[in-house]
Amino acid sequence: MKLKQSSNLLHVLLVGVCLLFTSFSYRRNDIKYGSLEMLNSIIKSISEVKTLRYDLYRNERVKGKMNYTESKVKLQVSPRKLYIYMNGQEVLWVEGANNGNALINPGTFPYVNVNLDPMGSMMRKNQHHTIHELGMDYFGDILKRGIKRYGNSIDKYFVVLGEEQYMGRTCYKLSISFSDFAWQSYMVKKNETILTIAKKLNVSEFMILEKNPQAGWYDDVNEGQVIQVPNVYAKIILLMIDKEYMLPISEKILDDKGLFETYEFYNLKVNTPIAPEEFNKDYKDYHF
Repeated sequence: MKLKQSSNLLHVLLVGVCLLFTSFSYRRNDIKYGSLEMLNSIIKSISEVKTLRYDLYRNERVKGKMNYTESKVKLQVSPRKLYIYMNGQEVLWVEGANNGNALINPGTFPYVNVNLDPMGSMMRKNQHHTIHELGMDYFGDILKRGIKRYGNSIDKYFVVLGEEQYMGRTCYKLSISFSDFAWQSYMVKKNETILTIAKKLNVSEFMILEKNPQAGWYDDVNEGQVIQVPNVYAKIILLMIDKEYMLPISEKILDDKGLFETYEFYNLKVNTPIAPEEFNKDYKDYHF
C-alpha cells in the first residue's frame, strides 16, 4: 500500500512540475525556443541521422516487473543495417539480406547460429519493441504525430524545463504530459492486428497486448472484437535532449501504472563512418 501511494505521489509531483513550467522558454545562441521550436529541431536532427553507435541501457516493465538490459549497438539508417552485442549474444540484421531474418549468435551452448524473424515470438517475447525500432526514427514519429494532433495547443502538453547536465553532457530537459491518458474501447476491423492498430493510433503495441490478455499474440485478434487501447502513447514522457546533437539521450515513459519503459543512450556517436564489413558476420570482432 505504501509503494502504491508513493507511486501516485510521484505522478502528482511530475504533473505539477510540468504545469509549473508550462510557459517556460529559453535561449540558445540568441534564438528563443519554445516547445514547438524544440520539437521541430529534434525531428530535424533525427531526419539527418545516417549512422549511430551507442550503448543502450534499457529498462522495460513486463508483467509488473522492470526488465533491465545493456547492449552495444551499431546502426546504419539507409539501407538499414544493425549489429547488437548483449552479454555474449550477437544480432546482425541487414535490409534485403537473409530472407529478412536476423542472424543470432546465442553465445551459449550449443553455440550454433540461428536465423530468426525479428517479428516472431522468439525475438519479441517480453520485449516492448523489435529491432526495427532501434535508433531514433520511431520516437521521431511519436513527436510528429503529437505536433499534428495538438497543433496550436502544443504548449499545453510539451514543456521545455531548461538545461541540465546528464551523463556528462549538457542537455535540454523536455516534459510531455497527457493528463487525459485513458483506456478506450476499439473494435477490430477487417485484416487488422494489434501491430497495425498500434501503428495507426501511434501507441505502444506491447501496452495493448498486455492490457488484453485474451489476445495470445499480436495477430490474435479478429474482426469485430472489442479490445482496450490507450488514447495516447503515454501519460508522461521525460526527455533529456543532447544540446550538441539535438537528439534524445534519455527517454522515460510513464503510463497510468507508473514507469513503463526507459531508454538511455550512452557514448552516443552520430554520423561517424561505419565500415561495410562491420555489418558482415565474418567481421574480425564478431563470433558468428
